[in-house]
Amino acid sequence: MYIAITLYKVINYFIMKTIKYTFLFLFISISLVACSDDDSSTPNDLEDETALEFRQELNVPYGNDGDQVLDIYLPAGRTITTKIMILVHGGGWTSGDKSEMDLLKNLMLQDFPDIAVVNVNYRLATENNPPFPMQIDDISSIVSFLKNNQSEYVISDDIGFIGTSAGAHIAMLWSYAYDEDSNTSMVCSIVGPTNFTDPAYLENEDPLLQELFEVYGIDPSLEFLELVSPFHQMTASAPPTILFYGGQDPLIPVSQGVDMEVKLTQLGVVNEFTLYPDAGHGWIGLELIDTWTKLKLFTETHLE
Repeated sequence: MYIAITLYKVINYFIMKTIKYTFLFLFISISLVACSDDDSSTPNDLEDETALEFRQELNVPYGNDGDQVLDIYLPAGRTITTKIMILVHGGGWTSGDKSEMDLLKNLMLQDFPDIAVVNVNYRLATENNPPFPMQIDDISSIVSFLKNNQSEYVISDDIGFIGTSAGAHIAMLWSYAYDEDSNTSMVCSIVGPTNFTDPAYLENEDPLLQELFEVYGIDPSLEFLELVSPFHQMTASAPPTILFYGGQDPLIPVSQGVDMEVKLTQLGVVNEFTLYPDAGHGWIGLELIDTWTKLKLFTETHLE
């Protein structure tokens, strides 16, 4: 029991920098091969002069806590049908910042100029403030904030999620169990924990994990571990889900992705699963370009 919750913290402690540089490499790689001939584009003389321009707002509060802020990037020419991609950073539920998703945000803005991008912070867990349900409540507050400001921002209520590590866990759990209005069109998990009752977690006797568990300071029951596991909370109505994992990741067992794929398929949920056999917490080169290529196509299919 100890290892499951502790692993929340360990996963992202080691993975945050890897994810950051992973997306940096991806951003550079995609930029090198992308066609962006600005000189070839000509203004449309018939364009409606009242069309909305690109707009961004940074550190917009969606709650009373200092961590409850978001950055929103609104595309030019947006309408009430403009969809939204929400980015959720990792950090072991206890650390991290939306700035760590900036490179992924830049990729979204570059390749999806018609989608609104929302990069979020959420309240970080402490000894006296556990991650659940606090961080799930924050996602609910973010979605409510966007809905309440639809007229101001000129956006729809159709959303997608891309999360890394702990952020992927939060995004999946909210989408599967707490999206009461079924607004989620897709969710992406990049090395996100999915099942904390996995024997690969519960039977782990790594002294480092045991020590970190004691720092975490809680003793979760099996019932609680199921409650906070996307694997146990998904149903046949779950949104399309795309998963990316590394076969040599010492902190995220391969079973976390494999078992999710099997259950999603059994439930009839549209899904894609990619396992890079030789990758660990992150990957570079052709594997990394493959990740963005697949994620881009999945987004075009289910959100754009």
